[in-house]
Amino acid sequence: MKSTKIDHLPSPCWLLEEEKLIENLELLQEIKEKSGAKILLALKGYALWKSFPLIRQYLDGCCASGLHEARLAREEFNREVHTYSPAFKEEEIGEIASLSQHLVFNSPAQFRRFAAQAKEANPSLSLGLRINPEYSESPKEIYNPCGLHSRLGTTIQNFDESILETCEGLHFHALCEQDSSSLEKVLEHFDMKFGTYLSKMKWINFGGGHHITRKGYDVEKLVTLIRDFKARYDVEVYLEPGEAVGWETGPLIATVLDIIHNGIDIAILDTSAEAHMPDTIIMPYRAEVRGAGEAGDKAHTYRLAGNTCLAGDIMGDYSFDEPLKVGDRIFFEDQMHYTMVKATTFNGVKLPAIAIQRLDGTIEVVREFSYEDFKKRLS
Repeated sequence: MKSTKIDHLPSPCWLLEEEKLIENLELLQEIKEKSGAKILLALKGYALWKSFPLIRQYLDGCCASGLHEARLAREEFNREVHTYSPAFKEEEIGEIASLSQHLVFNSPAQFRRFAAQAKEANPSLSLGLRINPEYSESPKEIYNPCGLHSRLGTTIQNFDESILETCEGLHFHALCEQDSSSLEKVLEHFDMKFGTYLSKMKWINFGGGHHITRKGYDVEKLVTLIRDFKARYDVEVYLEPGEAVGWETGPLIATVLDIIHNGIDIAILDTSAEAHMPDTIIMPYRAEVRGAGEAGDKAHTYRLAGNTCLAGDIMGDYSFDEPLKVGDRIFFEDQMHYTMVKATTFNGVKLPAIAIQRLDGTIEVVREFSYEDFKKRLS
């Protein structure tokens, strides 16, 4: 694809910065070396596959949430593939099994239903069960996999010992953007409820939600927890971060299309919180804007808004040193994870282009989207 300068990038555009990605990967590699754990890329959080040739130099493989992610992992990453889904479909289980090294079921019922079929498709496949330790410090209930009436994972009350003949691993996911101190407490509950079965396992997957690459994360505690767990139970330990891989590795760049006034100054952009940055609405959280401050901190305050019909398509109120004008570029920081994997074409809004800034400073536009991409997904 074409090489360009940052000022000439199409708009809107995601821009991955390889230098920042490598910083994250080097930290993850250090954890692997010190702890003995294996680390997988969670495709549900980050799936920019044009960067996989770089990432697979550091990580052990990918965790997938179903058939399409498993295919992407096999075709473009081509290392270990671990697949988990809240429920598998009978017509897909054979192909998923053939693509995967680990297959994790959500319930004993799904395990009993599909285990033999999966092993027939791939005799070397290692089967596992996702469990619910019934403890989480998730900051938002919508992201709490261990919340009341959660469908994710099997509680100790619903555990079926009959699967132990063919079950080789247990998987849990109880974190969301959290430190290793939260993992420590989850492990205490996991051990208390399921410890009696751990000596029968070959591997334990600690899931995702580990905010390893965020400033202030206690890396040494994580290493100690993994090493102690491996020594106590003699099992392989896996982590599967997605956000931590893509954390602070690049912005979403947008352009001011119009500025209107209705009690406040409002800048309408060629991007959308609803379509392109949905977590800013769902989570919710406030995206940082390069060079901007909180409303009122600087001389000129604007509400940044998306270009769709949704009244709430608003990124937030930001202030700038100079007045904004039509054509100005706006850089929303840290938009590489949980953005393009969730982006839509709501209102027919064009998907952002995807570009990569290489280590030598050159920028390559690796994908631009067209009307045909919008049309073909609808019928």
